[in-house]
Amino acid sequence: MTVNKKPKLQPHKTQQAPDKDRDTAKAASGVYGYEWLDRVTTPDDMRDFSDSELRRLADDLRAATIEAVSVTGGHLGAGLGVVELTVALHAVFDTPYDRVIWDVGHQCYPHKILTGRKDRIKTLRQGGGLSGFTKRSESVYDPFGAAHSSTSISAGLGMAMAAELKDENDRNVVTVIGDGSISAGMAYEAMNNAGDLKSRLIVILNDNDMSIAPPVGAMSRYLTRLVSSRRYIHARDVAKSVSRILPPPLQKAAKRAEETARAAFGQGTLFEEMGFYYIGPVDGHNMDQLLSVLRNVKDAERDSPILIHVLTKKGKGYAPAENAADKMHGVASFDVLSGQQQKTQSNTLSFTRIFADQLIDEARNDDRIVGITAAMPSGTGMDLFGQAFPERMFDVGIAEQHAVTFAAGLATEGLKPFAAIYSTFLQRGYDQVVHDVALQNLPVRFAIDRAGLVGADGQTHAGSFDIAYLGCLPNMMLMAAADEVELARMIRTAALYDDGPCAFRYPRGNGYGVAWPDIIAPIEIGKGRIIRSGDNSVAVLSYGGRLQEVLAAADLLERDHNIRITVADARFAKPLDGALIAELAGNHRALITIEEGSIGGFGAFVLHHLADHGLLDKGLAVRTMHLPDIFQDQDKPEKQYDEAGLNAAQIVTKILSVV
Repeated sequence: MTVNKKPKLQPHKTQQAPDKDRDTAKAASGVYGYEWLDRVTTPDDMRDFSDSELRRLADDLRAATIEAVSVTGGHLGAGLGVVELTVALHAVFDTPYDRVIWDVGHQCYPHKILTGRKDRIKTLRQGGGLSGFTKRSESVYDPFGAAHSSTSISAGLGMAMAAELKDENDRNVVTVIGDGSISAGMAYEAMNNAGDLKSRLIVILNDNDMSIAPPVGAMSRYLTRLVSSRRYIHARDVAKSVSRILPPPLQKAAKRAEETARAAFGQGTLFEEMGFYYIGPVDGHNMDQLLSVLRNVKDAERDSPILIHVLTKKGKGYAPAENAADKMHGVASFDVLSGQQQKTQSNTLSFTRIFADQLIDEARNDDRIVGITAAMPSGTGMDLFGQAFPERMFDVGIAEQHAVTFAAGLATEGLKPFAAIYSTFLQRGYDQVVHDVALQNLPVRFAIDRAGLVGADGQTHAGSFDIAYLGCLPNMMLMAAADEVELARMIRTAALYDDGPCAFRYPRGNGYGVAWPDIIAPIEIGKGRIIRSGDNSVAVLSYGGRLQEVLAAADLLERDHNIRITVADARFAKPLDGALIAELAGNHRALITIEEGSIGGFGAFVLHHLADHGLLDKGLAVRTMHLPDIFQDQDKPEKQYDEAGLNAAQIVTKILSVV
């Protein structure tokens, strides 16, 4: 193979020399001046910094991260926990030639600031701005896009093996994965594979909850530096080579002796058994220790991948985050001095809260109801369910596949599992939904939160596909809530439904303030409803959360064009209400379906039904409105809906086009 030589990175001009005395008032108030960060445009600019200068750069970087997120909102605590690690990685490794992959991407804001995006950092999560996650199209310093967890080791191993095949033997691949993300099975699948392959893969386990091992003092730090040294690694590999020629009993004895010694010093026997050379624990906020370890491993000859166990603190260096229960993981814009978030107030409850409250009500009357979440208790409302019924709520960690099959196991024994999983995350457990739930016709209830567009979280978190990917499965019953009362009724319906699996979807955000009934009654399976009767021109059949926009469009049409449309709420995508569809098709010249889902979903199901029942033969005009066949970028929700063509004004335009 042709050897691809490491490209020379062109030095970047430093920005105008900073005024060391500027922003003294800002500095006095707790927000640093950026003496050292102002000198860095890309990592190449910091590689001649001394270790003490890198520590000062880290201080600037932490302050800049706090300042940026205070304006844009986003993920704060995770990024603050890896500031020193981010500086050390880019100072030691020759990025972007050496690859650095951030698992999930919650912690990537400091990385973005150091890699040519400093001037745009206050556009985070805004329309036309920087993504809140790593994104290949955004920068050469983002070698792999991530927003779902536990993918970094697999991707990194692929890159490391590609370097081997291309004879780029000096290229390092570093993946940074959190202790939460490493709970997912995919991470262990990747490590199991990596341990059998010779590569320059370095996995950094960012342990920000001290969940694997505590720091054990100065001796531990000394031993960590020792066992990460090139001399030690080389000696260890020589010892391995020598042991191979020993008689089998002596080989086993030598191996046991080393494992016992390393275990006694708090080393990672589990990772060693998987084929990794374990180093740690390392203090993730001690720049000297980080730099020493990373420099040692960067160019060391080795015959196995390396895992460096780094201990960090989420929210490090910002008191409001350190003192918050969730370390200010995800925040709205906030005041830097107090940490007070500027959250929008609403007079209505969120759909997530409606789900939690109604499920608690159902569980009070049925002790067979249990709740399941995959590391998202507060995001799904399962934290509230867990407070009410601690023995009946299970948080399985970042493991959607396991969550689904675990729910299936519960269902086999007569329990009523409600698996509350975001639409975008349920994709990760799809094979289990197919084989372990639908194929066996087990009554698992899927509560699909964040169905549809999600604003600032953008492409990776939009719940676009669940209607299509669940609707094609035999035995699956599908519902979508048009408002908060309908959601409560669908939860009651699901609690009583034992004939097979079912799913109900609901959007992010707050309810619409519809009148609350005295009794939450279940819905007859497969029955929609007509909300407003019109003339015989156009009927709109809505599925899910766009119903309010359809009603607004109906008002505009009647006011401005004297057109009275019929508005119906399908409620069910499977089974479809065939009688309702036949009524709408028979009494109108045009039928429009609308949904907050991808192509191939509810509209496609209705078209199939119309065709199969001969309802298209009489000249009925049918149009479908759904999310565009693209991955939509982050923006304000109303702008996303405008782009998707699903706001009232676009609905009016669509109706006028067929009248």
